[in-house]
Amino acid sequence: MASASAREVTPLPKYKLVFLGDQSVGKTSIISRFMYDKFDNSYQATIGIDFLSKTMYLEDRTVRLQLWDTAGQERFRSLIPSYIRDSSVAVIVYDVSSRASFENSAKWVAQVKAERGGDVIIALVGNKMDLDGREVSVQEGEQKAKDEGVMFIETSAKAGFNVKVLFRKIAAALPGLETPRRAEGEDLVEVKLTGQPAESKSSCC
Repeated sequence: MASASAREVTPLPKYKLVFLGDQSVGKTSIISRFMYDKFDNSYQATIGIDFLSKTMYLEDRTVRLQLWDTAGQERFRSLIPSYIRDSSVAVIVYDVSSRASFENSAKWVAQVKAERGGDVIIALVGNKMDLDGREVSVQEGEQKAKDEGVMFIETSAKAGFNVKVLFRKIAAALPGLETPRRAEGEDLVEVKLTGQPAESKSSCC
């Protein structure tokens, strides 16, 4: 009789998510909120490319998300196409208090489409929705996403609002997902739509 250790384990499907956008729009903060449920008030620009991996359990499916955090500075732009080419998802972030970052999001979408064609999920994310001094309305973001044929959501990495919902929407849209058994010892993230955000009141950033 086969031992318990010989049980067949279905490998988790892996999906590469690349985060794109101008400098200081909150790409790293969104990832940090999802990974560790925390927000760092001290800003440090990403140097080059950072990589993190997380197993995500979503109702009827378990997936391994590989999160690639790219630098927004111009001097690192030459590195980015190679990370886009084999990605499953491109998350393009702009700052709702910066119209320039919103207008530049069109260039990021165009670059992703040039590298991947239609074989990629694109999510347009308006971050820092809790800030005063909004320069980009929700309606503008929705219209831009509709024009580009991509997903849209607004988030606040600082308040923790809509970040898990963003990843839930992405996971639900991933192609070819099966329902493998949870592997013992995996670092799972429960993502549910119930309950209130960590801070629903406006603060900053």
